[in-house]
Amino acid sequence: MSAIRLLVLGAVRQHGRAHGYQVRNDLEYWGAHEWSNAKPGSIYHALKQMAKQGLLRAHETAPSTAGGPPRTEYEITERGTEEYFALLREALTAYDQKPDSLSAALGFIVDLPREEAVALLRERVAGLERWRTTVLEHYTPEDGPEQLGHIGEIMNMWLHQADAGASWTLGLVERIEAGAYTFAGEGEPFVGVLAEGQENPYATGTAHPGDRG
Repeated sequence: MSAIRLLVLGAVRQHGRAHGYQVRNDLEYWGAHEWSNAKPGSIYHALKQMAKQGLLRAHETAPSTAGGPPRTEYEITERGTEEYFALLREALTAYDQKPDSLSAALGFIVDLPREEAVALLRERVAGLERWRTTVLEHYTPEDGPEQLGHIGEIMNMWLHQADAGASWTLGLVERIEAGAYTFAGEGEPFVGVLAEGQENPYATGTAHPGDRG
């Protein structure tokens, strides 16, 4: 799964309508350019591609009073919303993916009902436990990684990743079940996007041709 699609759809959805630079600014505000492939070129490409696919609706807007060319604003469609939630659920349950997908999903987890978020995370733990069992069919931790030569370090790493992943996920489940955070249907959610014109302290400051589009 590509994290960029989830990130871009989620950012547009939070704004209602957003132009490309707003989306880029939000993703830089979240630090996504550091932990994912959310670079300017990827963001603008994803916006245009998903508009062609009917996941986003493009609106041409008039030039600003300050001058400059018109911007294109994007709005998520019904199909886009379905895709967004499908990607979100997939990223929360899958254990065999790049970390950027899970990071993106955590940024939007409160868009789900609390009970569903917990169920998806428990499904993730079950997947990690199945993966751990599969590794143990070929590797005995008590004998140490040397039993398989230096290749045994790979399986040793997998076991540690499975254990750490399950422990972290169960900790998150415990916090959510104890009432942490505001989930869908529970009230005003945490606002994590920048308002129009608000300064972004984490912006890269690197210009991109798509910033004007």
